[in-house]
Amino acid sequence: MGDREEGKEEQPPAQSKGKQGKHRKEKPWDVDGTDHWTIQPFTKDDNPAGLLEESSFATLFPKYREKYLREVWPVVTRTLKEHGIGCELNLVEGSMSVHTTRKTWDPYIIIKARDLIKLLARSVPAPQALKILQDDVQCDVIKIGGLIRNKEKFVKRRQRLIGPNGSTLKAIELLTECYMLVQGNTVSAMGPYKGLKALRRIVEDCIKNVHPIYHIKALMIKRELAKDPALAQENWDRFLPKFKKKNIKRKKPLQAVKEAKEGQVKKKKVYTPFPPPQQPSKIDLQLESGEYFLTNEQKREQKQMAQNAQQQKRLEDRARQREAAFVAPKEGQPSASAAQQQQQQQQKQD
Repeated sequence: MGDREEGKEEQPPAQSKGKQGKHRKEKPWDVDGTDHWTIQPFTKDDNPAGLLEESSFATLFPKYREKYLREVWPVVTRTLKEHGIGCELNLVEGSMSVHTTRKTWDPYIIIKARDLIKLLARSVPAPQALKILQDDVQCDVIKIGGLIRNKEKFVKRRQRLIGPNGSTLKAIELLTECYMLVQGNTVSAMGPYKGLKALRRIVEDCIKNVHPIYHIKALMIKRELAKDPALAQENWDRFLPKFKKKNIKRKKPLQAVKEAKEGQVKKKKVYTPFPPPQQPSKIDLQLESGEYFLTNEQKREQKQMAQNAQQQKRLEDRARQREAAFVAPKEGQPSASAAQQQQQQQQKQD
């Protein structure tokens, strides 16, 4: 008994980590070197009795995917049957559904099957989508349609994810170890959790006008740093590039450039809390001039008189120009034509 009491006294009590962890007790599996991200394999022997209830999921698919799904559906059915999952393709309603059976032994495989039909509906090829049934592969559907309102900007920034000849897309896939498909207003991704987290950040930042090349550079540096065991436990912020935003000055309008050249400086308007007076409307102006009370015939006559007056003024100007050619020049001063001839002769002599 005494030995047992001595053994109990030797074990130190669990120290609380601050106020939040005062009720936290050390767990026997929390030891150094434990990788909590490791996915333990789940076999049929772990659940020989199967499942008690049936679970099912369904999803709709667009009309243009119907032909392809009919071709690959036998392969999908055969693959899901190996995991004890039943599936159905309804071409009338345009939907796909999956459900558990009595032979289903993995409780999480129905979630994987749900992700499978979701990826097939979003134009992911069947050979690639079937990889979602593996334990180490997850999927993520990133919605990018509501991040920006302007349609033209959205199309341009979405194209940045693909890059010229798909080079940017390939670089992102290699660095994140994920499969990525840009389709409409969504981006479908498949891969490990760590890669999906990085890929989501790249996609969302790209739509928010941050070019993917900045993230690609940072991922390449992290990849090289991970190879060095001496830097495994250190902070990598000092190695990563820090990009500053550049405020590019917009071009000034042409009128402002002209005024700056001429030296005109705009006078600053005096601030007043009162709004400017309301401008008279078209009807107010007609009431002031009396035009509002005229009949249509009187308005037509008034318009015709204004046109005749304008036409008469033009005729008088033209007549004055014709008569100016016949006016004799003053004595001692050469005419305009003679002055031009003298200038031409001087230029030839020079």
